[in-house]
Amino acid sequence: MNAPVDVSFFTRAAKPITSYRKYWAARFGTSKFLPMSRAEMDQLGWDSCDIILVTGDAYVDHPSFGMAVIGRTLEAQGFRVGIIAQPDWQSAEAFKTLGKPNLFFGVTAGNMDSMINRYTADRKIRSDDAYTPGDVGGKRPDRAAIVYSQRCREAFKDVPIVLGGIEGSLRRIAHYDYWSDKVRRSILVDAKCDLLLYGNAERAIVEIAHRLGARVPVHEITDVRGTAFFQRSTPPGWFQIDSSSVDTPGRVEEHINPYQTTQEQAAAQGASCAREEGGSVQGDAIPSQPMVFVPHAKAKAKFSLPPRERTVIRLPSYEQVKSDPVLYAHASRVLHLETNPGNARALVQAHGDRDVWLTPPPIPLTTAEMDHVFGLPYARSPHPSYADEQGSHDGATKIPAWEMIRFSVNIMRGCFGGCTFCSITEHEGRIIQSRSEDSVIHEIEEIRDKVAGFTGVISDLGGPTANMYRIGCKSPEIESACRKPSCVYPGICQNLNTDHSALIHMYRRARGLKGIKKILIGSGLRYDLAVQSPEYVKELVQHHVGGYLKIAPEHTEQGPLTRMMKPGIGTYDKFKAMFDKYSAEAGKKQYLVPYFIAAHPGTSDEDMMNLALWLKKNGFRADQVQTFYPSPMATATAMYHSGRNPLRKIARDSEAVDIVRGDRRRRLHKAFLRYHDPNNWPLLREALKSMGRADLIGNGKHHLIPSFQPLTDGAYQSARRKNSTPAPAKGRVLTQHTGLPPRVTGAGKPGGRRST
Repeated sequence: MNAPVDVSFFTRAAKPITSYRKYWAARFGTSKFLPMSRAEMDQLGWDSCDIILVTGDAYVDHPSFGMAVIGRTLEAQGFRVGIIAQPDWQSAEAFKTLGKPNLFFGVTAGNMDSMINRYTADRKIRSDDAYTPGDVGGKRPDRAAIVYSQRCREAFKDVPIVLGGIEGSLRRIAHYDYWSDKVRRSILVDAKCDLLLYGNAERAIVEIAHRLGARVPVHEITDVRGTAFFQRSTPPGWFQIDSSSVDTPGRVEEHINPYQTTQEQAAAQGASCAREEGGSVQGDAIPSQPMVFVPHAKAKAKFSLPPRERTVIRLPSYEQVKSDPVLYAHASRVLHLETNPGNARALVQAHGDRDVWLTPPPIPLTTAEMDHVFGLPYARSPHPSYADEQGSHDGATKIPAWEMIRFSVNIMRGCFGGCTFCSITEHEGRIIQSRSEDSVIHEIEEIRDKVAGFTGVISDLGGPTANMYRIGCKSPEIESACRKPSCVYPGICQNLNTDHSALIHMYRRARGLKGIKKILIGSGLRYDLAVQSPEYVKELVQHHVGGYLKIAPEHTEQGPLTRMMKPGIGTYDKFKAMFDKYSAEAGKKQYLVPYFIAAHPGTSDEDMMNLALWLKKNGFRADQVQTFYPSPMATATAMYHSGRNPLRKIARDSEAVDIVRGDRRRRLHKAFLRYHDPNNWPLLREALKSMGRADLIGNGKHHLIPSFQPLTDGAYQSARRKNSTPAPAKGRVLTQHTGLPPRVTGAGKPGGRRST
């Protein structure tokens, strides 16, 4: 079994979150639930709250809900923490419910971005909200983090406001806003908060809480990693790299290239990023002293590289990126190259006469710190205020998001896949933070012994990805110096440890526990990583699949796959062969459920047509499909807005990306994924003819869609009344003329598996 990934390089300068002296209010002890009313505060003997957390989700005291994690973490530090969940935002009154907090308001939109939670990829309003009792939509405002922050300021104007959560993380700099189709300012400007915390915030929030508890003014807290705030100018002693333009900056010897990757810098120095046998890593690890930097192997001049901890990169200003899509793509690229906590520099972006200053990403939590966070005294259920008179959370009070994760266990954080359409890198980062096996086993036992309704089935042992537990770079030094956006694209990195033995051991131990009937894996599987360990695939397939396993090849064609940073479909074929083999050996009929994305940047109409042909050939009929959703700050969103590919260096004449815009073309790409739906056939016929592929319209097995069009029930009845058309014989369908010979077929739908 492999040892835990060593993150000591990252944490050597980070104060452990368990090492702080507890705040004086620790004498009140812990509460079964963090209070949501003055009556609950009275029962706890509190005259006030030190910190009040405002969230757009219902309060579920479970480690899968961000506000519960932050609340319990702060409570463990000795602070009195109250919760205001899904308040009425029409006025500030609901924000005064618990009184004035002594230290600060902590604000989040919730576990999901409020705009993605509220609107579909087609910008249509959703009627449901899984994080609300009764699955009722509309219980939080659009751009909830902004609205909540403004209401907190109205309620108590002199109380500091600390904004966090994924909605803040994805908007920490000027960002493209899909819903308004324009570039918006950093959320700092509109929310008028004092501090923004991005990424996993335990380390930052603990330090900030203790500083505010020690009466340090909030505007003086400017050195905590993973934060953003306003500055009027660059402080003395800082070195600034101007990356506000894509134009050639002049003599290369006088500038540091913000695009330069670890491999490029190492090659320029005549070295390698790989560890030599018995040697040490070469590359751009954080230097304790200024180091000599050679920008090119043949360059004669040398200059000192300023220390990273005192270096800031100036991005193009908000005003620039708002009016210039090329500069927007350039800013996105630079930001994504500065996401490794081991080597990231601070970033700054002007908004008018003020700078939005971003400190480097937060230091990952150690395994011991992860165990501490997940081992806090969560009630593992919704707050009692959501229950009915019998104490039940059924019916109108049921919270679907809690029902989904009620019997699941989060074993790790982060993802080094780097998929361009995904927000995990921007929020959790690509360094894997794993819990200990003992901590995970203890939580399973807690669920078994204490959670009502448990039937012996754990619904998931996972995280952002199911199979990255304790996997990381072979060398912490290499990992800390790397600037690659993915460890698995375009192939598995030579420095990546792909050993799944720790996960296999935990699976076996978990399913051997008394009272545990089944352990399922519900998180998405990174199958290109899994095939590196046939033993893991066998273990997974034969013991932890409940009939269906979801995976995400996302596409079959190279064009969109390269813009997604996803592996080719050949890797899927290899995994499927292993899946089928091990299923047969176990005597089980099990199926893969592949997920695909329509209308992703870089996808042509021909790409979608080829994907549809692949789906039909392999017998897949997708009932639910996903259309590309441009979330703020994602790399694919930068492609969508700018038409450029920020995976490569941005220039005025750099690579253009085919962008799927307009409702009709987005509907077409979605229709290709649902080629079997008769409602899509008219649109597909028109498109195939315009593409010169009318040969795919017909009634044979090699055709994509038929030439006939079934009448709807209403149209069929109307036709009968008008023309007295006799009812079709059993096993036959009435067709409309489409300009091609109609065909009468047997009743029922064609065979093939259905993905849900």
